[in-house]
This record gives sequence, C-alpha cells and structure tokens, in this order.
Amino acid sequence: MNETSQDMKNSFGNRNGFPANGEHLEPKSPIKALQAKEVPLPPKRSKSAKGNFIVFMNFMMSCLVLVVLGLCLVALYAKSEFEGAGPLDAPQTVVIKEGSSLNKIADQLASNGIIDNKLIFSQGVKVLRAQNTLKAGEYLFKPQMSMYDVMETIRSGKGILHKVTLPEGLTVHQIFERIAANEILEGTLPETLPAEGSLMPDTYPFQRGTTRMEVVERMKIAQDNFLASVWAKRIPDLPISSPEELVTLASIVEKETGRADERPHVASVFINRLRKGMKLQSDPTIIYGIFGGKGKPKDRPIYKSDIQTATPYNTYTIPALPPGPIANPGRAALEAVANPSRTEDLFFVANGTGGHVFAKTLDEHNQNVARWRQIEKQLKEQQESQAN
Repeated sequence: MNETSQDMKNSFGNRNGFPANGEHLEPKSPIKALQAKEVPLPPKRSKSAKGNFIVFMNFMMSCLVLVVLGLCLVALYAKSEFEGAGPLDAPQTVVIKEGSSLNKIADQLASNGIIDNKLIFSQGVKVLRAQNTLKAGEYLFKPQMSMYDVMETIRSGKGILHKVTLPEGLTVHQIFERIAANEILEGTLPETLPAEGSLMPDTYPFQRGTTRMEVVERMKIAQDNFLASVWAKRIPDLPISSPEELVTLASIVEKETGRADERPHVASVFINRLRKGMKLQSDPTIIYGIFGGKGKPKDRPIYKSDIQTATPYNTYTIPALPPGPIANPGRAALEAVANPSRTEDLFFVANGTGGHVFAKTLDEHNQNVARWRQIEKQLKEQQESQAN
C-alpha cells in the first residue's frame, strides 16, 4: 500500500465505520443528536392567571344562562298574552281589505280595541307561520277574544254573511234593480242584461267585498245546473222540445200562481192545452208583451183592449208558447213543468182565497168565472166601505 492510500485509510477509517487506529466509537443517530440538544420547556401559567380565566368563563356562562332564562321568560309572557283573554268588551266588526299586510291588520285590530299589543300579535302570527294565510273579509270579533282566536278567525275566511233575496217571478230588469240597490255589494252590473229566464231566483249569502257581477254569475250558474238536472228528469211525453221552452212555460206557471202546491196542477193545464193545440191564454203574457221586463205600473189595470193587442208574447193572440220566458222561474216551477200533475183540466181561475179552481170544460170554467166575478164585486164593495 502506498502512502497516499494509507493516509486516506487513516482519515476515513475502514469500511465498517471504525477508526483506523482500532478505537471503537458508537455511530451517531439523529434521535440521540436531538436529545443531546436542550429544548426549553414552556413557561408555567401562574396560579393567578388561571384563576382570572376561570372567573371570566364563569361570568360568561352566568350571563348566557341569564340571557336564555330571560328569553324563556319573555317567550312565556308573550305566549300567555297571545293566548289569554283580549281587551274587547263588546262585539266589534272589522273589514280587512284584500292585500292588507300583517302590520296593517295588526294596526286595524289594535285601533279597534280587539288586541292590545301589536308586536306580540305580529310575532305570534309569524311564529305559527300564519302570516300568508290571513284572508280578506268582514269579521265579527267576540268580547275578550284571545289573539290566537282572532288570528284563527281571520285565517278561516269565515266572515260575516250578508244576504240578497231575489224572489221567483222577477224579470232580469227587476232583479238588476234589487242587486243595484244593495248597499253592501260592490262594483257595477253588466251593461247588457242577460237573457230573460237565465237567472235562478234565490237568497244568496255573500261576504263584504263581493261584487254585483259575482252575484249575477252565481245566479247564472245555479240556473244552468238546475235546469240541466230537471231536463234530464222530465217525463218522456212532454210537448216541449228544449230546455229553453221548459223555462218559458215555467215562467208562465210562476207568474200564474204563487202557491207551491198548485204549480204542478197549473202546469198540467198548459201542458194539456199545448197537446191539443189550444192557445195558452195567460194574462201575464199580455203584460210582458206590452211592458217588457220593467213590468206593469201598479196603478195601471189590464184593459179589454190589451187582451187583443198583438205582441210576440200575448198568448191570447199567438197559437203556442211565446218566443222566450216572461220572468225568471224558481226551482218549484221548473220541476212542475218537467213533472206536471196528470189531469184533464184545461181551465183555471182565481177562487178568492189565493188559489185557483180548475175545470175540464168551458161550461164549468164559465161558472167558476162567474163566481169569481161575484167575489171580486164583494171585495170591491168592502174596500169602498172601509175607505168611507
């Protein structure tokens, strides 16, 4: 081995990592090298610092408990107020208009003395997620009603019901006059009158805010539905070819008698006449032909000349049904025509007691007419004597 090789061997040692001079050295590991270095420990927190932190946390927890307790007490109070008896001491009516906000409704209720805390009412409604279910209408609130019951009343939409009564036998013109005169209904009536006989007479309930056009539409729908039902149940041998003709004859029956028990009998007379090709000879058709839907003035009698006045509706001059109804018949008159009594009668005249007397022959009828004339004369004499 040359000198250079010996020097290198002395400098780096042998392959096993030991010094060339034979001395034994332990190999150095990274862990032991780190352990050999001294790592300073973190400073210990003083007892006073620990105490202050614990006091602070206890204070914060106490505050949180107080806040939660306060909120619970507020919630219990609000619930008690919301469900407790209200301040109202007498029944009160309030009209809630379409589109009113929750705040607007709360203002109305408070100003009318129905609730005494707008905030609790509004928040209670929101908590129950009812703010979008409050309905417009006119509502009657009872004394001491709770805010909850007030809310439920408005949610129900069951407001005060008003009524408009439209009797059987009125013309469309007369029905429109009554609807127009109702001060609670809103809006205008249709500019064009519906067809005569197309409206169902009845008493119609409605809530404030209902329009006059809505009432007319309800009458049309009621008439269409009932007429379809009656037409489907009519007897098979009627001398009537359409629902419209049924309404026309029913309107004549309606005007001839106001007694429900007589309508099928009166209807049978006209049915029998139609079957025989006889003129119906109904006085109300004379009046409608002359005066139309506005009706005869109360102080205007029917003259003999009116009977022979030719109009499209005068059944003393035309051989069959008039071209359309002379009024709006009710349900009983429609049913009477669809299912009339089975009789052979061809005539009837008033009997002086609100009803009529019927006859099969002209001779019988003339006798009945003579009796009626005598009754009329007696009634007139009584009226004159009472007036004097």
